[in-house]
Amino acid sequence: MSKTELYAGIMSGTSLDGIDAVLLDFSGSTPVLLAKHYQAYPEALKDSLLELHIPTQNELHLTLLIANELAHEYATAIHSLLLAANVKANQVRAIGCHGQTIRHRPESGYTVQLGTEHY
Repeated sequence: MSKTELYAGIMSGTSLDGIDAVLLDFSGSTPVLLAKHYQAYPEALKDSLLELHIPTQNELHLTLLIANELAHEYATAIHSLLLAANVKANQVRAIGCHGQTIRHRPESGYTVQLGTEHY
């Protein structure tokens, strides 16, 4: 029996509707989708993320508090995904996450995502 190469991926788009998570096995010649999970954002988090699109007073502090909420939602989504697939966390090699865009300003040369930073 070949060793599995399990990877999870998380995507949350600019629509702010929620989180899509997938679990894939890359041990064969073709990736195999093992499970998928969708989790809607709580309305309060969605509203908070929308508020970060526009500069405000004390936004750095607010941004980091909201990033903590988002990390909790990402963790919950992965937990649900692994339960659906009957897979233990230590069987997953890595989790990829694009993050949630909160400010997209290509005319100024930057885009900011939450969920990709390290503190």
